[in-house]
Amino acid sequence: MKSSNIKDMLHYYKPYMKIFWADMFFATLSAGVALTIPLIVRYVTSNLVYQEPDVILQQLLRIGAALAVLLIIDCYSRFFIGNYGHVMGAKMEYDMRAEIFAHMQKLSFSFYDDAKVGQLMSRITSDLFEITELLHHGPENIILSLLKIIGALVILFQINGWLTLAAFIVLPFMFLFAFVLNRKMRRAFRRNRETIAEINAQIEDNLSGIRVVKSFANEAVEREKFREGNDGFLAAKKNSYRYMGSFQAGVGVFTTLIQVNVIIVGSVLIARQAVNISDLITFLLYIGVFTEPIRTLVDFTEQFQNGYSGFVRFREIMDLEPDIQDTEGAVDLEEVRGDISFENVSFRYRGDAEKVLQDVNLEMPAGSYVALVGSSGAGKTTLCSLIPRFYDVTSGTIRIDGKDIRDIRLQSLRSHIGIVQQDVYLFAGTIFENIAYGKRGATREEVIQAAKNANAHEFIVSFPEGYDTDIGQRGIKLSGGQKQRLSIARVFLKNPPILIFDEATSALDNESEKVVQESLERLARNRTTLVIAHRLTTIQNAERILVLTENGIAESGTHQELLAQGGIYERLYHMHSS
Repeated sequence: MKSSNIKDMLHYYKPYMKIFWADMFFATLSAGVALTIPLIVRYVTSNLVYQEPDVILQQLLRIGAALAVLLIIDCYSRFFIGNYGHVMGAKMEYDMRAEIFAHMQKLSFSFYDDAKVGQLMSRITSDLFEITELLHHGPENIILSLLKIIGALVILFQINGWLTLAAFIVLPFMFLFAFVLNRKMRRAFRRNRETIAEINAQIEDNLSGIRVVKSFANEAVEREKFREGNDGFLAAKKNSYRYMGSFQAGVGVFTTLIQVNVIIVGSVLIARQAVNISDLITFLLYIGVFTEPIRTLVDFTEQFQNGYSGFVRFREIMDLEPDIQDTEGAVDLEEVRGDISFENVSFRYRGDAEKVLQDVNLEMPAGSYVALVGSSGAGKTTLCSLIPRFYDVTSGTIRIDGKDIRDIRLQSLRSHIGIVQQDVYLFAGTIFENIAYGKRGATREEVIQAAKNANAHEFIVSFPEGYDTDIGQRGIKLSGGQKQRLSIARVFLKNPPILIFDEATSALDNESEKVVQESLERLARNRTTLVIAHRLTTIQNAERILVLTENGIAESGTHQELLAQGGIYERLYHMHSS
């Protein structure tokens, strides 16, 4: 257990110190009430019962009123802890969720290449819930328990020292037992958090690909995969609960031993007239007050293990430094022309030995229309991903209007680049919301104009709800061509000076491709455009076509020039046109 992690956890109390101290105040009041009631019982059994009936009745009325006040205080204290204390926990959960979500937005593609969405969801949801349950209940449980234990200890010593010694002689053995089991539980509960995250990742993967599962009739295969993961989770749970059960059983035995010791020693002391019955009754009541917080601390250990292991996983994400971020002194792009140059650019993915790109040199003057072709795996998409700094070059330099893109603020750089991909991602929501995503605060008129430019307006208004049509998760209610045109409309609305088309029409049928191609050509006018082409027939009008191989750019020229060379492009063209 790292002290730095505990310090980081405590940091989240800072904005809520007023409500925290109020929570502790009412926890103290509640503990005080619990400690006071046995004293009243002792007074009644040792003094009041020997008074005259009239005096007893008069005193009982006062005691009843005092007990009523104590009950009201205890009732409101518990209400405050249960209500405002939980709200404080919810606010801290809100803060932590906002913090980790914002941090995840900063992490680069290389992080998400290796991450599983389900596991990340687990860290944002279930892990944070366990953390804030600890942050809320932990302090009040500790305060309540310590006050009751210390208060009971002081009062017990005042009643009888020998009885107190009989009660507390068991404690060192109980604490030693708890320390040993605690270490084992901490490892077991961390494994629980990891296995539930793995299951969440598997569920997310299955549900996202449910159409593929059903198309291959592989439901039984997926159930078996899930069963294996679920079995692992159950095994981890069994392991942790075996330790938890041993812990609770052991502490339960020790607390019972405390009561047994007190009864035996108390009986001996009564026989020797060293203690009276009323003191023994009061003592046994305080033993209940004393053992109850010990049981609370037992429950707290499970809560602590869950919360602390969740916080460790939370910090694992928060401690990741984004490998792509603004450099010191980064500037905004202003009055962008759109000149792009690659100077001896090489790139390899993190952990890979081989380079995907090797010494690429490329000049794209502002407003030019350049197509990029090559065999699968040659690095076409990777090259395009380097321009908006989704990945950073391994060596070399990429410049826009003469500025190294690493010296440009990321938000400014990416706001001037529009990307249309083959795999269109649309968010759950309406058509209007998805197009408006291209420009914050866009008016309805701007959205409609962007849709018209993308040849999307006609099919949109054919829906009964028009632009307010809900398109379902990832636009499942739309055809491939319709989704592609919405993504193009989104870029029209953004209106960037630089465009990247990543095989934007390769997954469409001929009719849809023709409409989408027309939209793309309209979008590309007067903008620097880089097109990755799968179907070579769609780029014959490109000003320049580059053939990318594992050794860099092997050929460059117009469609006719490259055909005349009889090289790689000519072979690719005839392969796709045959």
